[in-house]
Amino acid sequence: MTQTPAYDQILPFTKGNSVNLNVFSEHFSCIEDTRQSAKITYPLFDVLFLTLCAVIAGCQGWEDIEDFGEHRLAWLQKLGFFALGLPVHDTIARIIARIEPTQLQHCFANWMQAVTVLTDGEVVAIDGKTLCSSYNRKSRCSAIHMVSAFACANGVVMGQVKTEEKSNEITAIPELLDLLSIKGCLVSIDAMGCQKGIAAKIVDKEADYLLAVKGNQETLYEGILSAFRNHLKSAPEQLQSVEKAHGRIEYREYHVLDSSVLPSTITDAWVGLKTIGLAISYRMTKHKESRLEYRYFISSALLTSSRFAKAVRGHWGIENKLHWVLDV
Repeated sequence: MTQTPAYDQILPFTKGNSVNLNVFSEHFSCIEDTRQSAKITYPLFDVLFLTLCAVIAGCQGWEDIEDFGEHRLAWLQKLGFFALGLPVHDTIARIIARIEPTQLQHCFANWMQAVTVLTDGEVVAIDGKTLCSSYNRKSRCSAIHMVSAFACANGVVMGQVKTEEKSNEITAIPELLDLLSIKGCLVSIDAMGCQKGIAAKIVDKEADYLLAVKGNQETLYEGILSAFRNHLKSAPEQLQSVEKAHGRIEYREYHVLDSSVLPSTITDAWVGLKTIGLAISYRMTKHKESRLEYRYFISSALLTSSRFAKAVRGHWGIENKLHWVLDV
């Protein structure tokens, strides 16, 4: 059986021993129960509440969910659930299997956003990840690739979309954006998502974008390189930092320029483009191995070098706090 922490420490709608079911009900009561009403013993809402609580607590299978419910039955019944007792794990599985997956996904994404406080300018990192060991060679099932939106400050996944492979991220990102309420946020995406349509969609949702730029956008990339070659010394400000940790020294430097240094043919093609950024990092290990990296970005926000640096560093939160967990 999965060992789980106390429910009041891991459930986003709990505080101490009090539970706000109104927010949960608001987002999940719309899910349709397709069973014959005369044959219903366990209400769908009860089973759904139990399942989500158990999964958030770390349960990984239907038997784990049943065990979780048995240990929390007094608490669940105090909230008004399972008046006739708890269903067995097979029943829980059958009830949940009847739910339309896309509807559940939308409800869950909206709920997570409702219980996640986003402030203006907060970085929401969007990135894709192939789940480690998800490829089944025997059954020839393809690996699971997820595109996630991660609220960096809160460490909360706001939404996810499954794709067949990494190359489909370009079509998956707009679908994910449709699930999100990101007004006032700064949405950071790697070079795969540096697309005019994605930039426009983010602006339409009253948010700002911070997009990494590589050779897949050749005209834009060459324009930014030229702009920094010609204007780097006259950049209004820069931010530098040195970090010593884990047996290495890393030097970072961040520069921003107003987008007016780019040709109008480029600025006119990218909705709301206001800032271009350059992040330089130099790393040396204790074995004297070194690496120098230049990374380029565009943004619809008027970024200072400090805010630019915070956003670039914040984007790595999806690597360190989410992708690492998926690998483990």
